[in-house]
Amino acid sequence: MPLTTDQPRLSITARHETWPLRDVFKIARGAKTAADVIVVHVGDGTLTGRGEAVPYARYAESVAASLQAIEALGEIADRDALAAALPAGAALNAVDCALWDYEAKRKGMRVADILRLPPLKPVTTAFTLSLDTPEIMAAKARGARHLPLLKLKLGGAGDAERMQAVRAARPDARLIADANEAWTADMLVPLLSLAAELGFETIEQPLPEGADEPLRTIRKPIPVCADESVHTARDIERLAGLYDAVNIKLDKAGGLTGALELHRAARTAGMKIMVGSMVATSLAIAPAIILAQDAEWTDLDGPLLLARDRDEGVTISNGVIAPPSPALWG
Repeated sequence: MPLTTDQPRLSITARHETWPLRDVFKIARGAKTAADVIVVHVGDGTLTGRGEAVPYARYAESVAASLQAIEALGEIADRDALAAALPAGAALNAVDCALWDYEAKRKGMRVADILRLPPLKPVTTAFTLSLDTPEIMAAKARGARHLPLLKLKLGGAGDAERMQAVRAARPDARLIADANEAWTADMLVPLLSLAAELGFETIEQPLPEGADEPLRTIRKPIPVCADESVHTARDIERLAGLYDAVNIKLDKAGGLTGALELHRAARTAGMKIMVGSMVATSLAIAPAIILAQDAEWTDLDGPLLLARDRDEGVTISNGVIAPPSPALWG
């Protein structure tokens, strides 16, 4: 969609930023102590829009390669030209979100208004318990007693004990879990059954991407959500009937534009929606709050995992995220 018929060509700059985490963040594939993000500015010399994204090694991305791809763009006129120039991924996300922010500033409107959506409402986000021993995860769950929705990072062996320990520690909480591709096919039935007994609402990506066909032939007592297996709207045809839900992340979909397309495709297929993000600052999650308005689950807790957030970051109180201010994005 062109920004306007008289849109000037926009200059683009991009930089790498590192944001230390409050604690070590562990998932099945490894651990990290900082969020490495790319921040893009697009402008016409008077107005500037911003976007943030997280290049992810799981998808063969790096900060250096993403910056190089953005720098190669030179100038860009609109989102159609952008989508033709970059594949879905972190680089496209950062520039696409910066273009949306620029358009909002140029028109003197919020992005939600441009999309003809109702005013944005606060949404409840999950808070992530990184992968650890059952005892440590239970202790962290008790320490997050003020937060209503917890997300467990699982890792395969020991996951039954992790789920049981956290449920015992927080009988009041809503629980979801992300296996990050760590289960095997023979784990599916017993662990999904246990998750259902413990009142978990969904399990994300139990099997590796490309090895998830066993999900098609088992009875799933709770919804199973695709994460690594879904990137863009083109994936929905294959995933319908295999997964019950999809985790929409702007970094995978290629920005707000691609994420909106994925959202429409998933709803048309009758799938539930989780809106997630990588570990990043408020600037990265601000556009995703638009998608979270009707999502069954929201997982945008990245700013809570940082040692500090941006000065103009979103307000998160007792697990509830307020819509972003115009000073931040959109």
